[in-house]
Amino acid sequence: MNAILIKLFATALTLSQVTTRPDAVRTQFDPAKDGAQVVAILRDGCAHMRKSFDIEDINLDELISTAMEDPSAVAGDNAPKILHGLDIAELNTSYKQFCKGENPANSPFEAAAVIAFYNNAVKDLPSAEALRDIKLPSASVILDSAGKPYSETFETHGRRLVVPIEGVPDLVQKAFVAAEDKRFYQHHGIDERGVIRAFVGNLASPGRPAGGSTITQQVVKNLSVGDDVTYERKIREMIVASRLERLQTKPQILGLYLNGIYLGRGAYGIEMAARSWFGKSVGALTLPEAALLAGLPKGPNYYSPDKYPERARERRAYVLSRMKEEGTITEAQMNAALVADLGIKPPDAARQDSGFYLVDHVARETRSFAGLETLTNASYTVRTTVNAGLQSALEGALQEGLAAYERGTGRARYEGPELNLSEAIKRIEAAAPAPAAEPAPAPETKKGARKGADKAAAKAPAKSTVQPAWQRALVSARPPLYDVRWPLAVVLQTGKNGTKVGLPDGRVASLEPGPARGKLQLYDAVRVRLREGKGSLRADLRVRPTVQGAAIVLENRTGKILAMSGGFSYPLSQLNRVTQAVRQPGSTLKPLTYLAALNAGLQPNTLVMDSAVTLPPIGGTGDSWSPKNYDGGGSGATTIRRGLEFSKNLVTARLLQGGIAAKAPDSLQRVCDIALEAQLYAECERYYPFVLGAQPVRMIDLASFYAAIANEGARPSAYALEAVERDGKPVYRHPDKAPVRIGSADRVAFYQLKTMLQGVTQHGTAAALSGISAYVAGKTGTSENENDAWFAGFSNEITVVVWAGYDNADGVRRTLGRGQTGGHVSVPIARAIFQAAWANGVPRTPLAPPSPETKALIADLPIEPRSGQRVASGGFIEHFRLKGGQVADTQYALVPRDTLYAMRPDAEDGDYGNAEDGADVAGDLFGNLPGGRRTTEDPFTQRRSAETDSDRTADPWGLRRDRREEPQAWPGRDRYGQVNPVPFGSPFDDEGDTRTRQRRRDPDYLFGDDPGY
Repeated sequence: MNAILIKLFATALTLSQVTTRPDAVRTQFDPAKDGAQVVAILRDGCAHMRKSFDIEDINLDELISTAMEDPSAVAGDNAPKILHGLDIAELNTSYKQFCKGENPANSPFEAAAVIAFYNNAVKDLPSAEALRDIKLPSASVILDSAGKPYSETFETHGRRLVVPIEGVPDLVQKAFVAAEDKRFYQHHGIDERGVIRAFVGNLASPGRPAGGSTITQQVVKNLSVGDDVTYERKIREMIVASRLERLQTKPQILGLYLNGIYLGRGAYGIEMAARSWFGKSVGALTLPEAALLAGLPKGPNYYSPDKYPERARERRAYVLSRMKEEGTITEAQMNAALVADLGIKPPDAARQDSGFYLVDHVARETRSFAGLETLTNASYTVRTTVNAGLQSALEGALQEGLAAYERGTGRARYEGPELNLSEAIKRIEAAAPAPAAEPAPAPETKKGARKGADKAAAKAPAKSTVQPAWQRALVSARPPLYDVRWPLAVVLQTGKNGTKVGLPDGRVASLEPGPARGKLQLYDAVRVRLREGKGSLRADLRVRPTVQGAAIVLENRTGKILAMSGGFSYPLSQLNRVTQAVRQPGSTLKPLTYLAALNAGLQPNTLVMDSAVTLPPIGGTGDSWSPKNYDGGGSGATTIRRGLEFSKNLVTARLLQGGIAAKAPDSLQRVCDIALEAQLYAECERYYPFVLGAQPVRMIDLASFYAAIANEGARPSAYALEAVERDGKPVYRHPDKAPVRIGSADRVAFYQLKTMLQGVTQHGTAAALSGISAYVAGKTGTSENENDAWFAGFSNEITVVVWAGYDNADGVRRTLGRGQTGGHVSVPIARAIFQAAWANGVPRTPLAPPSPETKALIADLPIEPRSGQRVASGGFIEHFRLKGGQVADTQYALVPRDTLYAMRPDAEDGDYGNAEDGADVAGDLFGNLPGGRRTTEDPFTQRRSAETDSDRTADPWGLRRDRREEPQAWPGRDRYGQVNPVPFGSPFDDEGDTRTRQRRRDPDYLFGDDPGY
């Protein structure tokens, strides 16, 4: 028996059963015993078909005979591939045997072969009950802090928003029924007339085959048996569809269909499609919009309004004519809808292009906090803390900053275009002269519907001006790095006359190819940064860097994550380096030690020796510790404030030697206690290099600690999930929790530390921020060998932390390069993020004075900033802790006066000494850098920040023994012991500036003959 004939008879056996005995469909027959029963079922089925067609006054015999008049049309070269090899005479004989009661002697029918095929096809048949209880994969809508849609989360083939059938307007329901299954409310899952028409039509009209599937069958195909184009799938589909009709009502089945179908632009279901195409809910769809969507199930790509607007109009016209024919709409309504614009929204307006790391983090929080297994098993509304504008700006600042680092160091490498659009442009150009013909309609459309569609298409508006093929290809391109903020451009010209690129808006710009010079090909799609100004539009090539980075913006008072990026680009790496990675924080951890010292009673003007120190082994075992400054030298006696502002390793280490507790191990324990209470670590490694940032930390925990400094010790818990709702009912809401106070240090210590960190941005290692230092305080950090570059800082409202470095996934630690410090790499990025925050609704206010509780416990008094000595007036205002209502004078607690006096070399006036090592670049309190320089507004154009080598947590284990020791310094002198005067009250110029400097006054000078006193 012919193989095709076997499949056709097995399908006919299925159709006969579901139409004549739907309650007793057999899924197994005995090939040896049940042949006669199969013949009986096939004859019953044919008789049923005759009756069905008699209702419409159609002669089935004539219909089939007409189709079989020209066997060459079926079996010839123009026949559908599925019918090649079929003997039309055998088919005709079989028809007579089962439908006309004949018993031909030469019958090709073999019951055993048909039964074997049928039994195999229905093996492991899916349950219709599973469809009744199915929960469709859904997309959850994620809202930003303003309550606007920001993102969606969904499984593959599950980007849908499930809507109850009651929520779908009657007009929309009727549009789909008219387009897809006009007898939906009459048949019982299988429309036998539609099946036979499709079969006969496929015989008589070779071309794109018609299927004849009902809406019920499409539900089964989409959600149960799959979409294989096989007879086996068709058999399984008909049986399950018949059973589903006995379990579900028609509205329920239509609801499954409307929520399950794919309608283009990645949208499944009518609600998501309405939002994706028109930016509105299904309940707000107009007649032309409903008709456009109802035309898409037949071919979402073929009829795509994005790619083929004319086809979309023709298909919409067909749906409108069917609705008019069914009496759903009037002729006037149809005519008005025919001339309506397609009205679709741009694709990019419907899809997320930023915040992928943050959305992932929110999904994890829904599991941890809300107890939801997944956000895709239902349609949830998820409210988050994200500031959408700031999130996009943060990603742009991080990406530009990392690329600027690689360009500046010569590490940028062009590895080829993101994609090439040559083939896409060829396809568009080939389709431009004349759109492809519409597929041949199924026979049932010929009864007036096609005529109406033709008339409707003629009334459709003319096509608008055609964009260049390259622009259409560029607009519809889906680049792999979909979250990169630089615009995508297509190369239109290369060679001696320069390089030109086209932009999505149609403009053309001259391109500076940079590292891609001589490597670009026509129609390469590349990333650019535009330079708009006078003259022609210009662009610079942007190359994806290999260096990684991360950044976070945290609201100080609440802990809300306003923005977060865990890497350069989410498609490249889904590792969130803000929450899922730990890195050595370097000097950004030093504030812990200074906080412990301030809490122990030391004042910011307390002098500490910036000189060699060796700390004994902890517990009497192991090695002693002799750290070094990066430059190997020291600057002698300096204040605690200056030690932090210029990130002195030796000063930090010496605070363990009596500055916090009597013994170094006890001091280290105090620092660890604060670190643990601040939740920077679950465990603290009790070894001395810890104080210089040797123990890796999570960025999000570091951000919470710096927010605590801004809050005078109240640490917020970082979070991004505000609430989860389902069908308007609350599922989870983040509890209102006040920040938890870090009790290991008091408010006074935190406020003093805050003012010291403002000094870092005014004239210390983050002096590149001096222009905004009235609003920002913070600390730079660079780990050993410049493997990590950090900045952590805060304003009154937010904390910003930025990290840059190479991943260590291969076990190799890669340096950023000499001089690539936190101040040089991360500070410019942080500056751009602060500015973006202020541009996106975060208030810009000067750093707050002490709280009332703290103000009562401090006194603001002027000091000479280099020596820390109190002065009568002018100078720098320092913030002193009060003890018993009096200022606790600790200036010489660690370096006694007589020690300082003895350190002075013998000289004629007894006042010579060495100033600090000139390696530090400093500025004044008003944001000026040495030589009258000021920071620029564009953070990425700065050649060098004011950070010094001493910020780097280099050699924390004291292994570098070849560095020279600088002579001990004396405040007010240069390294050669010469007077280096500056104006009274001017701070910290270590560059050998020759401006007038205030004379140093010996604190125990007993004579009143100095007119400068």
